[in-house]
Amino acid sequence: MIKTICVCGAGTMGSGIAQAAAQHGFHVLLYDLSQKVLDTARQQVEKNLQSLVEKKKISDHARQTILHHIRFVNEAAECVADLVIEAVVEKPEVKIALFRQLFAINGDHTVFASNTSSLSITAIAKELPDPSRVIGMHFFNPATIMRLVEIVRTDYTGDSVIQLVENLAIDMGKTPVICRDAPGFIVNRVARPYYIESLRMAEEGVPMALIDALMETAGFKMGPFRLMDLIGNDINYAVSCSVYEQLGKPERLKPSYIQQEKVESGQLGRKTGAGYYTY
Repeated sequence: MIKTICVCGAGTMGSGIAQAAAQHGFHVLLYDLSQKVLDTARQQVEKNLQSLVEKKKISDHARQTILHHIRFVNEAAECVADLVIEAVVEKPEVKIALFRQLFAINGDHTVFASNTSSLSITAIAKELPDPSRVIGMHFFNPATIMRLVEIVRTDYTGDSVIQLVENLAIDMGKTPVICRDAPGFIVNRVARPYYIESLRMAEEGVPMALIDALMETAGFKMGPFRLMDLIGNDINYAVSCSVYEQLGKPERLKPSYIQQEKVESGQLGRKTGAGYYTY
């Protein structure tokens, strides 16, 4: 049974996962090496919860209780929990090194989940002391609102671990979907053409705002460029590159130079104030 969750990485996704877990009664450790990032995460969580109070979705007492359930820590030695969820940079060597460090200080019951968007869970798991306790738990941004969670199993993952994580997702108010480890899992595999084809059209001179408007008129909640700005162009581009490489570089999924230029210039979307649009 999972009572305590450690979320590693206090960026937008990590802090969102931490808040979502705390809102459903779990005790959460939110870990990051950077105190500045932790301070920003605390401010964002407080702002989010205050907004819920003002909208009368939670009481002020509930706000205080939720905040009390989150501890902000910058020492890896404090990362002892029933479940560890990593939401750090999308580099396998960083995730593996972190998990190895935390395997050493946690008990043999602790489950380790990666929130990676597209990296191979199998490749991460096989480098760790007990691959049977490693699983993918892919949340979507914003994690406090989006209900879907992809639970990614490998050939190593124990059945009891899968069931435990599935039950946890349900207890967090999420809708879990179990899938096998594969490039892009389900959502990012299906979504690549939405982004890539839109970028191809932009390369050919079709205005981005027009593409967004047409897709939204057709029923999509957000056009591809607005959605990429929300997700973060660095994250979206990294996923595109990862899926492209893992599938053998098919021409139809080749990442666009437009998005590459956005990333290289630091125009990552909403989080930097500029991307395909200015915020």
